[in-house]
Amino acid sequence: MKILPLITILSIGLTGCNLYSNYSRPEGLPVESLYDDSTMMKADSLESLGSMPWQQLFTDPCLRALISEGLDSNTDLQVALLRVDEAAAGLTAAKLAYLPSLTFSPNGAITSVDGNKASKTYELPVALSWEVDLFGKLRNAKKESQALLLQQSAYSRLVRSQLVSSIASAYYSLLMLDEQIEISRQTIEIWQEQVRTMELQLKVGDIRENAVNQARANLNGLLATQNTLVRQQRETENALCTLIGVPHRDIERSTLDAQLIPDDIKVGVPLQLLSQRPDVVQAEMALAAAYYSTNQSRAAFYPSLTLGGSAAWTNALGQAVTNPGGWILSALGSLTQPIFQRGKLISNLRVSKDEERIALLNYKQALLDAGQEVNDALYAIESHTANIDFHTAQSEALEKTVKANETLFRTANATYLELLSSRQDLLNSRLNLVADRVSRLQSVVALYKALGGGAGE
Repeated sequence: MKILPLITILSIGLTGCNLYSNYSRPEGLPVESLYDDSTMMKADSLESLGSMPWQQLFTDPCLRALISEGLDSNTDLQVALLRVDEAAAGLTAAKLAYLPSLTFSPNGAITSVDGNKASKTYELPVALSWEVDLFGKLRNAKKESQALLLQQSAYSRLVRSQLVSSIASAYYSLLMLDEQIEISRQTIEIWQEQVRTMELQLKVGDIRENAVNQARANLNGLLATQNTLVRQQRETENALCTLIGVPHRDIERSTLDAQLIPDDIKVGVPLQLLSQRPDVVQAEMALAAAYYSTNQSRAAFYPSLTLGGSAAWTNALGQAVTNPGGWILSALGSLTQPIFQRGKLISNLRVSKDEERIALLNYKQALLDAGQEVNDALYAIESHTANIDFHTAQSEALEKTVKANETLFRTANATYLELLSSRQDLLNSRLNLVADRVSRLQSVVALYKALGGGAGE
C-alpha cells in the first residue's frame, strides 16, 4: 500500500501545473479601444443600448408581434437551442465520469462429459470499476464540457440577436417600400393629370407634340418604377415570413411615421461590449475549451490509476462439488503508464496547442470585429441623421420650385423641360428622405445588435 502515499504526493506536486489550473482571460487584449472616442454618440455609461430589452427598443405593436412569433417559430433558433441541450447532456456525462461504473452480468452453463449427467453451473457477478482522477484528465474533460455548453449557449443567443435584428430591419424596409409606393402613386396621379392637360393644349396648338410624347414617356417610366417597388414589397413580405418561420401571408404593419427610437443612445464602455456580445462570449468559450483540451493532452503523458473489484454468487466453487453455492470476492488496482506512445502523445499535444492559439486569434478577431461594427453603426446613425436634415430642406425648396414652375409654365414663361426637371428632382428628394429615415432606423438596429442586444430573454 506504499504506492498510494506516493501517488498522493505526486498529485499534490502537480497541482501547480497547468493540469489543475483554471482558464483565465489572456492579457493584452484590445478591450479598452474597441471603438472611436471621437464618436459623438459615445457615452461613458454603464447603461447601454445593448442591455435594453428588445420590447423596450421596438415600440411598434406589429413589430413586437412579429419578433415574438419569430422567436417561437424560427427554425435556426430551434436548432441552436437543441445544440445547447446536446452540450448540456455532454456536461452531464462528463460529471458522471467521476463516479464508479457498476456492471451486472449473470451467466450460466450446462456441461456433459461422455454422455454423463449434465452439470449445471451459474454465476451472478457484480463488477465495480473506478478511475481515480490523479492527474486531472476527468477534471479537464468536465471543464471543457462546461466551456462547450457556454459556447453553445452563446451561439443560441447570437442566433436570437441576429433574428431580432433581421426581423426589425426587414420590417423597416417594408415600411420604406410602403412609403415609396405611396409617393410614387401620388406622383403618377399628378403626371396623369399633366398628360391630360398637355393633350388638350396640343389640340388647340398651345404646345408641340414632342412635349406631350416626353410627358407620356416619363409617366410610363414612373409606372415601371412603381411596379418594381410593388415587386420588392412582396419579396420583403416573403422574406419576413421566412424569418418568422411561417408560410407566406400578408404582414400586418403600421407606418414609418409611427416608428420611434431613443433620443439619447448610449453604448457603454468597451468592457461591457465584451460581456454583452454573444459572438465574443462564444469565441472566448471556444478558447477556454481549447485550453482544457490542451490540459487533457498533457495529462495523457501521466499514468492512470483504476480501482476495481467484483462480488459473485456461484455454485461452481470446485470441480467436484457444484452445490451449495458460495461467494467469490476480488479486488484489484491497476496503474497504466504510456511508454511506447510518446510520439503520438507529443503530436496530440502539439495539435492541441495549435488549436488553442487558433482559438486565441479568433477571440482577438471577434473583439476587433465587434469594435468595427459599433464604430460603423454609430457613424451611420450620425450620417443618416444629417442626411435627413439635408433632404428635408432640399424637398421643401424643391416643392417651392415646382409650384413656381407650374405657374410659369401655365403662363408660357417657363419651358416644359424646366418643369419636368424640377418635378423629377422633387420626386428623388422625397424618395431619398424616406430612405434616410429607414436607414437611420436600421442603423440603430445594427448598433443594438453590435452591442449584443436582443440576446436575452
